[in-house]
Amino acid sequence: MEQHINPLVRDIQISGIRKFFNMVSDIEGMISLTIGQPDFPTPQHIKDAGKAAIDDNFTSYTHNAGFLQLREAAAAFVKEKYHIRYDPHAEVIVTNGASQGIDVVLRTILCQGDDCLLPGPVYPGYEPIIKLCGANPVHIDITQNDFKLDAALIESSLTPSTKCIILPYPSNPTGVSLSKGELKEIADLLKNRDIFVLADEIYSELTFDGQHHSIAEYLREKTIVVNGLSKSHSMTGWRIGLIFAPEAISKHLLKVHQYNVSCASSISQKAAYEALTDGKDDALEMKYDYKKRRDYVYDRLIAMGFEKVVKPDGAFYFFVKIPDSLSLTSFDFSLALAQEKKVAVVPGDAFSPLGEGFFRLSFACSMHQLTEGLNRLQSFIQT
Repeated sequence: MEQHINPLVRDIQISGIRKFFNMVSDIEGMISLTIGQPDFPTPQHIKDAGKAAIDDNFTSYTHNAGFLQLREAAAAFVKEKYHIRYDPHAEVIVTNGASQGIDVVLRTILCQGDDCLLPGPVYPGYEPIIKLCGANPVHIDITQNDFKLDAALIESSLTPSTKCIILPYPSNPTGVSLSKGELKEIADLLKNRDIFVLADEIYSELTFDGQHHSIAEYLREKTIVVNGLSKSHSMTGWRIGLIFAPEAISKHLLKVHQYNVSCASSISQKAAYEALTDGKDDALEMKYDYKKRRDYVYDRLIAMGFEKVVKPDGAFYFFVKIPDSLSLTSFDFSLALAQEKKVAVVPGDAFSPLGEGFFRLSFACSMHQLTEGLNRLQSFIQT
C-alpha cells in the first residue's frame, strides 16, 4: 500500500540532525555536541506547578487557545520583555510546542504554488511543512553575509508568488540575531507588500550581547510570532509553544489549531503559567552560563585555526566552516570525527544544501564535555 501514500509525504526525508545522531549515538564513549535542547533541568517551581495541576484535577480540555490566565500571562510577558502588545482574548494561542505552532501558521497562510522565502542554512523543520502545503521553499544564501537575512537579499529574491518570509532569529543553526536597524529595513521593504512574516523567536530569551528585538515592533499587522518555553525555561518535553498574531490572522490560525490538537496539555499549561509569571526571569541564569561557554568555544575554535567563525549572539550553536584543506564533505567530516575521535557534531547539509561545508556544534552541555570534545576536535584537525 505504500505506493498509495500521499506523494508529498513520501518525498519528505527524516531530519538530517536526527538521522546522523542515530548513526553515531551507539558509539561507546561518544561526546555529543549535537544536542538542541538546554542541559539544565526544568526549574523546580515549574515542576511543582505541573504536579499541583494533576493533584487539583486540572486534567480536562481547556479553551482551544489555552486557558485565559495563561494567555494573559503570555501577553504580559512579551509586553514587558519585547514591548509588543497583544490581546490575550483574541491574539494569543497556546500550542503543543513551537513546532506545532509553525505547522499551524504555514498551513493557514500557504497555498499551492506560493513561494516561502527562508534563509539557508536554516533549521530543517520548515521545508517539509512548506512542501506539504504544496508551496515552494526558496532558500536565500546567507553564508557570505554573516548568516544574516537582510532586506537586500530578500528584495532580490521576491517574486509575484512570494507569500511568506521566515525570520528565525536568533538562529538555529548559526546563533546569529538581527538588530533593530536590520529588522526595520526589512519591515520598510515589506510594509506595502502583501507578504506574511513568520518570526520564529523560540531563542529570544537566550541572547547574550543585547536585548532581543522582534520585527513585530515594526510590522505587527503582517507578522506572526512563534515562541515557546522549550529553550527559555528548559521545558522541551512539556511541549508548550505560543503564537502571537493580529486578530484578523489569529482567528484563522485558531481554526487550524483546533482541528489539529484541540488544545495543548492542560497540565503543561499550568506549568507554563508558573514559568511566565513567577519564573519570567528563569532564563537569566542559564543565559549567563551559555555566554561563558560561548566565549570559551569561540576562543578555542579561533586557536585551532578555523576561519571566519561567526560568534553567535543568541541560542547555543556555532556553525563552523570546515577547512578547505581537508577536502571533506560535511557528512564525511562529521562521520570521521565521530568514528576516529568519538565526538558528534551535526553535518551542515542537514540545514539545507547551503549548509554544505559547515558543521553545527552545540554548547548546550557541561564545560567538562565541551573541553574534552574540543580537545578531541583539535586533535582530529591536527592529524
